Amino acid sequence: MLQEVCALIDRSERFVLTTHAKPDGDAIGSVLGFARYLQQKGKSATIITCDPPPFNLEWLHGALDIQVYDGSLRQMQAIADADVIAVMDLNAQNRMGPMGASVRNATATRLLIDHHTDPEGWFDLAYARESASSTGQLVYEIISADDPALIDHATAECLYTAIMTDTGSFRYSNVTPELHRAIAEILEYGRIDPSAIHTAIYDRKSEGSLKLLARLLQGLQIEWNGLVSYTVITNAMLQETGAHIEETEGYVNWGLAVEGVRITMLFTQTERGTKVSFRSRGDDHVHKWAQSLGGGGHPNASGAFVRKPLEETIEMVMAQAPRHLDMSDQDADQGLSDEDQEYLSMLQAGPGRRQA
Repeated sequence: MLQEVCALIDRSERFVLTTHAKPDGDAIGSVLGFARYLQQKGKSATIITCDPPPFNLEWLHGALDIQVYDGSLRQMQAIADADVIAVMDLNAQNRMGPMGASVRNATATRLLIDHHTDPEGWFDLAYARESASSTGQLVYEIISADDPALIDHATAECLYTAIMTDTGSFRYSNVTPELHRAIAEILEYGRIDPSAIHTAIYDRKSEGSLKLLARLLQGLQIEWNGLVSYTVITNAMLQETGAHIEETEGYVNWGLAVEGVRITMLFTQTERGTKVSFRSRGDDHVHKWAQSLGGGGHPNASGAFVRKPLEETIEMVMAQAPRHLDMSDQDADQGLSDEDQEYLSMLQAGPGRRQA
């Protein structure tokens, strides 16, 4: 399959690259690293995404050249003229937002580069492996199979960012000796500064984002005999703290820091419903739980979108915990406590409407 991908790249000239909505470090690092590689081979590479990169990734080479999809004639022409459309770090049309239909119906060869479970079957060619740590690792493998000397400084920064962010700075179970060897080659060819990259991504916080994190941690809830935790972000919390939703990347992980917690969730209120982010460790897989809600992802990191109000979604999802934790209803607390109900009501109250 790797040879087929390299052959497709060699015989093609015009590429359009895209990734999922609300792109994270793996998504942005992968499309930018792949674009840089293509350009070094003399190819045309245009990146179009339905959302812009988060502010802490804007420093990456080429990030400010990413086009946000608006359905303009220029963008539709780029899609129509493309020899290849590379769809990266996603496995389903709906994860591309309004751009999805244009990509799926394109006459170009639709190339999937991804590490999520159960990809849809409409791609013409796929370089996908669920066991890969990140899409960035797969992009590295493509470049390395072609010519690792093409990993220059800018490409290396993008690939390192992609891999580092999707492995929790190399602390997740998807980190392998093979991955460390790949990182060693990226460091060797790109001569990058890992410390500076980590600082640029994780140590640049707005005042609003820190205030939001404080509010989120203050409201951390522990349920099901200490096995499950959850946190909440409401529209009122964002308004009061001045934080932006794209600054909340990684906030879900804080719920796993509590001793004894096996699964944590972050419920984010939106205008159309509730976003549910799942995280877990070890053999407590959450992707099936997310799939039951219409979402998906990885065994230990998944998500779903539920078209129900926040409070209703939390109660519904939390009630499902026993079957995903291999426990009986009789062995665990059930439903949301009165304290939880009061807490959720307080969170959803707008500024100035809270009880003293």
